[in-house]
Amino acid sequence: MTTALSAPPTYDDVEVVVPAPGPGAGNWAGAASAVLVDDVFWLTWRVRRPLTDGRGVSVVVARSTDGLAFEPVTEVSREAFGAESFERPVLVPLREGGWRLYLSCATPGSKHWWVDSLTADTVAGLPDGVRRRVHEGDRSTAVKDPVITVGDDGYEMWLCCHPLDEPGHEDRMTTRRLTSSDGLDWQDHGEVLAGRDGQWDARGARVSAVLPDGVVLYDGRPDAASNWFETTGVATWDGTALTRVDQPPITSPHSDGAFRYATAVPLPDGRIRYYIEAARVDGAHDLVTCVR
Repeated sequence: MTTALSAPPTYDDVEVVVPAPGPGAGNWAGAASAVLVDDVFWLTWRVRRPLTDGRGVSVVVARSTDGLAFEPVTEVSREAFGAESFERPVLVPLREGGWRLYLSCATPGSKHWWVDSLTADTVAGLPDGVRRRVHEGDRSTAVKDPVITVGDDGYEMWLCCHPLDEPGHEDRMTTRRLTSSDGLDWQDHGEVLAGRDGQWDARGARVSAVLPDGVVLYDGRPDAASNWFETTGVATWDGTALTRVDQPPITSPHSDGAFRYATAVPLPDGRIRYYIEAARVDGAHDLVTCVR
C-alpha cells in the first residue's frame, strides 16, 4: 500500500500574511518558521530594509488563532546580538517546557554567520531570556538558516552551510544534518544535500522544511546571480538519505521569481499550511501562506 505524500506549496491562491516593509527590491518579509501549539499559530520572521537600515534588521514573533491574522508578541533586534544582519529565525516549543528562539547572525565585516539562541518560559520573555551560542561555524564555514524539528528522542537540525574558502563565492550552500538531546549541544551527521552541476540547483541547496511524512522542501538556485532569489524544490527523507523529486522548482510568477524559505505547519484535518517568502511585482518579497 502506497501512502500519499504531502502536496507541496504553490503560488496559486496564496494570501499575504506579512507584507514587505517597503516597496522595491531588497525589502523583504520572510525567512519564516511557524509552529502550531494548543490551537495557536506562532510565526517568526526576519524583517529586511536594505535602503534605510541595511539588510536584516530584526526578528518578529507573532501569534494567531486562524493562521492568517497575526498579532506581534515580541521583537529582537540585531544590535542586541552584535550582528550585522539577521536571517532565518526558528521558534521551538521545548520538550522540557518553555520556548527557544534560534537566530541566524551575520558577523560584522565578513561573510561569516553563526547561530545563537534565546530561551525563556514564555514567548514574550524571549528577548530577556538565557542566551547561548548554538553553532559557531568556523573560519572556513558560515552557518545559518536552521530547520529544527522536535521528536520523542530529541531535536533534529538541518543546517545551511556556506563555504568561505573562495573569496567572492561565499553564496554557495549545502545542508548538513545534526541531532541533539537538549537543542543546544549538537552532533553532526554530515552533509545530506548539495548542488548538482548543470541543474536548477547547481549553486547550492538549503533544506527549508521537513514534514512528518518525510517530504522535504529545499531552496536552490542555478548561479551566483540568483542569490536571494531561490526557488523551492521537493525531496523525500527516508531516515538515511534525501532523494530529490524530479520536477521543476516552484516559483513566484513575479519579478525575480523568488519562492523560498518555505515552512510547514501540519493541521488537525491532515492538510498543511505553508508560509513562504515570495517575490511580488515590484521586486519586494511578501510573506505569504497557502493550504494544501
